[in-house]
Amino acid sequence: MSTPAHRPRIVVLVSHLQTPASSSQLAQLIEQVRPDYAAGAHIRVLDCVLADAVRLARQLENEEQVDAFICTGASAAYLRKHVARPVLALRMGGRDLLRALDQARILSDRVAILSYPHVNAELDRMAPLFTLRIRQGAYRTLDEARACVAELAADGCRTVIGSSLVVELARQAGLAGVLALSGDAIREALDDALAICRSARVEAARREQLDAVLRHLSDGVIAVDAGGLVQSINPAMAQLLDVRADLACGRALAEVAPGLDARAVLGTGEGEENRVVKLGRRTVVAQLMPIHAAGKLTGAVLACQDMTAVQRTDRHLRAQTRPSQFTARYELDQIHGASAAISTVLALARNYAASDSTVLISGESGTGKELLAQGIHNAGRRRRAPFVAINCAAFAETLLESELFGYDEGAFSGARKGGKMGLFEAAHTGTVFLDEIGDMPAPLQTRLLRVLQERQVLRLGGTEPVPIDVRVVAATHCDLRARIADGRFREDLFYRLNILRLEAPPLRRRIDDLPAIAQAILHRIMAPAGKAARIPALLALLLPHMLAYRWPGNIRELENILERAALSMTLPGDSGTCDVRGLIPEFFETGHPHEGHSSLVPCSDGGKQTTTLRAVSSAHQASHMRAVLAACGGNQDEAARQLGISRTTLWRRLRTTSADVGA
Repeated sequence: MSTPAHRPRIVVLVSHLQTPASSSQLAQLIEQVRPDYAAGAHIRVLDCVLADAVRLARQLENEEQVDAFICTGASAAYLRKHVARPVLALRMGGRDLLRALDQARILSDRVAILSYPHVNAELDRMAPLFTLRIRQGAYRTLDEARACVAELAADGCRTVIGSSLVVELARQAGLAGVLALSGDAIREALDDALAICRSARVEAARREQLDAVLRHLSDGVIAVDAGGLVQSINPAMAQLLDVRADLACGRALAEVAPGLDARAVLGTGEGEENRVVKLGRRTVVAQLMPIHAAGKLTGAVLACQDMTAVQRTDRHLRAQTRPSQFTARYELDQIHGASAAISTVLALARNYAASDSTVLISGESGTGKELLAQGIHNAGRRRRAPFVAINCAAFAETLLESELFGYDEGAFSGARKGGKMGLFEAAHTGTVFLDEIGDMPAPLQTRLLRVLQERQVLRLGGTEPVPIDVRVVAATHCDLRARIADGRFREDLFYRLNILRLEAPPLRRRIDDLPAIAQAILHRIMAPAGKAARIPALLALLLPHMLAYRWPGNIRELENILERAALSMTLPGDSGTCDVRGLIPEFFETGHPHEGHSSLVPCSDGGKQTTTLRAVSSAHQASHMRAVLAACGGNQDEAARQLGISRTTLWRRLRTTSADVGA
C-alpha cells in the first residue's frame, strides 16, 4: 500500500472488447473530472482489452504502482477475484439514468436498459410515468450480456443504455448505445476510492507500529486466522521455534509449533493461560487467546515466554509487591550486653547466619527472640530479601492458614478477587519467622511440615503448588518436648525445626548487662525529645531497684517500665521527692526485697540524688557501683559522692570486684 508521504494512486481500468482507436467516451469523462482531484490523488486512466485487464492489473500491483482500482460493474466483480488491492465499481445513479433516458428518447421510442447484476425494480414501478417504452435486462457474464443485446435487438429495441462494454456490444449489433455513467458517478467512485486509501494508510501505519512493537518484544508472539493458519510471527517467536518467519506464515500452528494447537481455542472461543510447553530444547509458558472482531471469532494469538524469563520476572514481581513491613531492622550488634550468657548466644547466632538451616529459638517471653531472628537474617546471604514475621498464637486457625499459605479466588466466601499471596510466598528468597510456634494448631503443623519438606506451597482452593525458597526461623516460649508428650505438638515437626538451637537467656541471668541495656533504651526514648541530659540521673535513681528486681517480663518489661519512668517520673530537684513506688509498683510487690521501704527517696542539696551504697543489697553493690560510674560518665569523684563513699573506697571496691571476676 502507499505510504503516508505519497498521494493515493488510483487506476481506472476501462475494459473493451477490442482495442479502441482513440480514447473512449468513459476515459474522456474521467479526464474531465481528474483535475478536481489532482491535489489529493494520482489518477491514471487505462483503456484496455478485457482479456488483458487481469494481467495488466496484476502487473501494476506487483510493481507497487496502484493503491485502488476503479472499473465498471461486471469488470469490477471479475477483477476482485484476481487482485489483492481494493476494486470499486462505477455505479449508475438516479440522475445518470434520467440523463441517459433523455438522450435515448431522441434516438428511439423503444429503449432497453441493461444492468449488472440485476434489473432496477424501482424503474419498473415508475415505467408508466415515461412516454418511452422501456425494457430492462440483467447480466452476470459477458456471454449473458451479448445474448441480452441480441434478444433486445430481435424484440425491436433500437437503443441500449448501459456500461461501456454494453454500449460496445450494442453498436456491434447495429443498435445505438448510450453510456449510463456521468461525471457524478465518476466522482462518487473516486471519493470512495480515496476514503478506502486513507483508511488503508491508517491501518498500514497501525500495523507498522504494531509490527515494530512485536519486533522489540522479548516474548514470542504468533497470530493465526480463524482456520488456524499462521498470519504473522515476531522475531522472538521465530527464534524460539527455530523457523524463518516467511516460511511459517500460511502454515498450520501445529506444524510450526508442535505441541501447540489452536483448534480448541478457535472452536470454543475460550483462551488457555499459563500452559507449560516443551518447544525443542526450551521450556516455555504459553498463553493462547482468541481474537474477536465485530462480535465474530477471527483468529487467535499465541504468546510464549521462556521459563527462565518467567522465573526472573517472578522474582522481580515478588520484590516489587513485597510489603514494606517485611524487613528486618535489627542487627546482632544492636543486642546490648557482654555477659557470658548473651555472648555465647550471639556467637552461635553469627555462626548460624552463615547457614540456611532451620533455627529454633527458645526463651521466655520478652527475651528478644525476634531480635535474634532479625539479626541472623541480616547477618546472612538473605539480608536483602524479605523477612516475614508472624505470631502463630495471634490468629484463629482458619485465618492463620490463609495468612501463611494464601488462597485462590473463590476459595471461600468473601475471598478477595484474584486471590491473595501467603506469607511464605511473600518471603520467597528470604526468611520466615514463626513466633510462638508451640501454639500453632495441630492441622496447620501438618501443612507446615509438608512445606518444610517439599519447599512448595499450595494455596487454599488452589490446584498448582508454588515453589518457594525460604529459610525458617521459629521461636517458642514453651517446652516443646512437654507438648509432644501431651499430644499438642508433632514430634516429626519438632525434629524438622530443631536443627540449629538457640536459647535466649532471661534478663535475671544476665543482670550485669542491665545498666547497658537500660541506658540504650532510655537514650532511644529521651534523646529524640531533647532530654538526653536527664538520663544519668534517672538511671542512677532506678538502678538499685532494677538490679534487685526479678524481671518476669524480661527486656520487654524493662522497656515498658523505663518508658513510663522517662515520661512520668519527677527527678530530684524538680519537686523535692521522687515517687518510685507510685509510678513503678512492680519494684515493691509482695516478696520483693524492697517491700516495706518508703517510696519517697530524699533528695540532696542541688537536686542530685543520694542513693548511697548502704541502700543497695550487698549482692548487687558491685553492679550498682559500675552503673552509677557509667551514669556519671566515668567521673569517679561524682560517682563516689552519689554513692556516699570516698573516692578511694570506690576505687578499692571496683578493683576488688574486678579481681574476683578474674579469679
